[in-house]
This record gives sequence, C-alpha cells and structure tokens, in this order.
Amino acid sequence: MEKSGGRKVMDEIRSFEKASLFDLGHPLLNRIADSFVKAAGVGALQAVSREAYFTVVDGTGFDSSSMGPPSEDTGSKKHRFPNLRGENNSKSLEALVKNTGKESLQWGLAAGLYSGITYGMKEARGGAHDWRNSAVAGALTGAAMAMTTSERTSHEQVVQSALTGAAISTAANLLSSVF
Repeated sequence: MEKSGGRKVMDEIRSFEKASLFDLGHPLLNRIADSFVKAAGVGALQAVSREAYFTVVDGTGFDSSSMGPPSEDTGSKKHRFPNLRGENNSKSLEALVKNTGKESLQWGLAAGLYSGITYGMKEARGGAHDWRNSAVAGALTGAAMAMTTSERTSHEQVVQSALTGAAISTAANLLSSVF
C-alpha cells in the first residue's frame, strides 16, 4: 500500500473523530446524542467482552478469584449477569442481549449527561472550559448514575459516586493538557 493511500485512511479516521454523528439543530443536542451513541457502543462491547471472559473461565474450570488451579466449586461464582445461565441457549442469548442493552444505556446516559453538563457549564461561564466544569459535571453524573444503578442506593453511595466522578473527570481534564 502506498503512503498516499495510508494518509487518506488516517485523514478519514481523524475526520470521523472530529465530526458529529448527528445534526439535531443545536450544538448541545448534537453533543449529547453523539456522546450517548459512542459510549453506548463502548458499553455494549465491554458487557459482551466481560461475559465472554466469564464463559471461558467457567468452561475451563479456572478459579479467577484465587488465581490458583481450577476450583471444584464453580457454582458460587458471582457473575455480573446472573441470568445468563438460562434453561437453553436462546434464553441465555436473550438475557445477554437484555443485559447488554441495559449496560449500553447506562454508559450512554452517563456520557450524554456528562457531555451536556460540561457544554452547559462552558456556555454559562462565557466559554471557559477548565477543571471546575469537569468537577461539577463529574459530580452530577456520578450522583445520577449512583441513583440509577440500584433500587436501594444509600446517600453515602451517592456522595461517594459524586466525589469519585468529580475526581476522575477533574484528573482527566488536568492530565489532558499534559499529554
């Protein structure tokens, strides 16, 4: 393959990263929808990969919790998707699709919410995009995700998730200028 062909492919990939997948008439809506779709795809890939890993581990009898030789007691393992061990393959596939969709939705909502809040903060603060925007967006997104992932979420879990979200997003913002 000649260099000009390789450059064309790389230019196409770079333009995809900068281009929005949607044109909904407003930059905020475009950003939220774009973030949602991209993160939902990542969430689906992560969910399917995790289940494939657990399927392989179960099939080999390897006990990943102790990192030792295969375990005799495989029934006590806790899976993220416990309903995947259906009565037959179609029930397992149905559970996989349902749980992957749920996880994709959670990832997409988190990314869309975070992206929308950072955009709104930037507009409200006169175009300033700094660690403060990231901290507020991370905290609100962390708190919202904590409240949506379980029916019995305590206020301590919400606060912990808000603090974690703020810390991660602030660190990412600060480190983005380093790299």
